[in-house]
Parts: sequence; structure tokens; C-alpha cells
Amino acid sequence: VLDPALLRAGRFDRQITVALPDRKGREAILHVHARNKKFVKDLDLGALAMRTPGFSGADLENVLNESAILAVRENKDEIGMKQIDEAIDRVMMGPAKVSRTYDDKTKKLVAYHESGHAIIGLFLENAQVVQKVTIIPRGQAGGYNLMTPKEEKMMHTKNDLLDTITSYMGGRTAEELFFDDITTGASNDIQNATNIAKDMVTLYGMSDLGPIKYNAGNENVFLGRDYNQPNNVSGEVAYEIDQEVRKIINTCHTKARQIIEAHKTELEVIAHALMEYETLTAEQIQRVVKGEDISADFKYEEKESSEPVTEETVNE
Repeated sequence: VLDPALLRAGRFDRQITVALPDRKGREAILHVHARNKKFVKDLDLGALAMRTPGFSGADLENVLNESAILAVRENKDEIGMKQIDEAIDRVMMGPAKVSRTYDDKTKKLVAYHESGHAIIGLFLENAQVVQKVTIIPRGQAGGYNLMTPKEEKMMHTKNDLLDTITSYMGGRTAEELFFDDITTGASNDIQNATNIAKDMVTLYGMSDLGPIKYNAGNENVFLGRDYNQPNNVSGEVAYEIDQEVRKIINTCHTKARQIIEAHKTELEVIAHALMEYETLTAEQIQRVVKGEDISADFKYEEKESSEPVTEETVNE
């Protein structure tokens, strides 16, 4: 965060941008932090790297350290995917709020909301891949979908961005269709969708306004904006930008509605499974959609969690 005057020639001439690691970088970082930890034999750090796009080196270190702590708490000799899954959730969203319980109505609302996101991920071509869906509250969220890109890209197409917005609209659309009402649970989804739509219009030239970059005009002078930089957004243009953003959001909302209406049965199956089991992996979602029984998966987890745990002193 520097005044642009400091970046003029003769002062700080060379600027080095340290980007977040790509998949290969994340895998290499994971191998470094996994050296002194014991994992189950079939654990694939490459697959873990694929599931953690956007994670910094410190985030990845936290995931492995947190998974080691969880393994000790559960009296395990090795770290497995169960502990790593929970560690990823903790790093991304915070620890589960076990003291925060839902009444039946709220639980159903959250299950359908999250299932709406999942359905878009399953049936929209350019949407991100659903890795896990849960209705266990963490942080400020009542539940969430863990979704990762099919492949890491340097650039995103217009269709990529539109499908991402459509994914964000899935939860609100499910509320509208199944409950004839809406909740505050979609506030973060709406914010994210709006931000992408604004960038499409003002930064990327992906609207009917054409390939023009519009300055927002609200940056702080000493947070990287030169006070001599002109603002090229008049009141009339600002109105047109708002209209284009609205058009993009409405188009994606309509598309989300069409997808969910076409796959209502699958959504309800996922929602009912979430109400019963609370968390579903990608593989379990595929199975319940096909009509398979997944109850045996959770009976195994109950048996495992019922084993006695010895008290260990763990410094977090």
C-alpha cells in the first residue's frame, strides 16, 4: 500500500508480485510441510493440491498442522482424509459451531439453499466442481459448498464468469421455488455475484457498453490511487453501468431458475440427504442422485467416532 509518488522512476523501480501458488506449487509446499507427519498410505497430496485453489503457503501449512492436531485428538496414529477435510473447513470457514443448532424449519431452509448451489454445480457446463456440501454452521455461514475449478486458468471467459454468477444464484433461487419466500442467507452470494458482474462491465468490457474501462472514482488517494487520475464516469454512465450489472444478474438468476426447475427431483434428494447426514462428499452426492443408499458410510463414521479417546495435551 504505497502512494503512487513513491513508485516513480528513481525510487522503487522494481516491483515484484508474489502470486498465490498454482497446483504444482501447492503440491510442492504440501510435501515440504508433510515431512515430519505420518499419513495413511493412500493419501494423495496431488489431489489435495487440486482441492485447495487460492490457498497460500501459510494456509496449506495450517491445513496439515490442524489435521495433525485433529488426528491426535481422535487417538489416530496416522492422518487421514477425514482429518484433512475438517482442517480445510476450519481454515476456510472456521471451526464448526456445535453449540449452534437449527430448528427443523431452518435446517430444511439451509439444506435446500445449499442443494440449490450443488445442483447448479452438477448440471452447468462451466460451473465449478462440487467437492462437498454441508449444513453444519461455521463462522457466519449456516452451511456451504466446497467448489473447485475444473482446471486452473490464467484467464476466464465471459461464459466462465456468467456461470460462476449463476452458481451464486442457486441458493436464493432454491428458496424462491421451494418455500415461496427468501432469507438473508444469500447475502454473501449476492455480494459476490454483484462484484463479478461489476467487474465484467467496468474492467473487462464484457457488456453492451463495449470494451471500455470505467474508473470507480472512490479509491483512497493513499491506497494506491494517484489523485491526478481522472474519473471517467458521469452520472449518466453510472446509471448505464448499473443497468448492465442488473441485466447480467437477472440473466443468471433466470438461468439458475431454469436449471433448478429442470432438476427439482435431484435437488430434493440432495436436500433430504443433507437433513439426515448434514455433510455430503462429491461421491456421495452422485450416489444419492442415482438413488443409491449411502447410510452405510455414516454408520462406519459413527462406529469410528464412538471409539475411546485418550486425553492428550495439544497446543494449538
